[in-house]
Amino acid sequence: MALYYPPVGFHFLVRFEGIFSTFGVPDIGFQEISGLNTEIGIEEYREGGENRFAHRLPNPVSYQNLVLKRGLLFNSQLSRQFKDAVEGFQFEPGDATVILLNDLHLPIQAWNFVNAWPVKWSFEGLNAQDSSIVIESIELSYQYYKRIDALDLDSLI
Repeated sequence: MALYYPPVGFHFLVRFEGIFSTFGVPDIGFQEISGLNTEIGIEEYREGGENRFAHRLPNPVSYQNLVLKRGLLFNSQLSRQFKDAVEGFQFEPGDATVILLNDLHLPIQAWNFVNAWPVKWSFEGLNAQDSSIVIESIELSYQYYKRIDALDLDSLI
């Protein structure tokens, strides 16, 4: 009997600060999330007289955009927020939290994306010869994200 089983990647939800359900359907159900990547840049500095190596110094952290995919949801507050950004150039950044759940539907890990705002919205699946659902892809930019460990997850329940 194993003492530890790695978590599965298909049991998660997304919460948006200030965005509530529309017609009883919350803006939390996504089928795929990508862009949970962080990279520390490196700057090389060559010291005069030292030809064997270059000093490698850390640069600020860079983050990829967060990409969320789901079946097309009409009249969602998230889509209205993107419409306001495109048509009126009005932005309301807010936090988004991706929460990984265990088999008992309890949070085991979370990532909080600070001051997220939509930068891209696309649709796929419009094909007369295919019977698949229409998928909307939402891309969010943000300042940084914080990883929330298991001990600090009580506030997410």
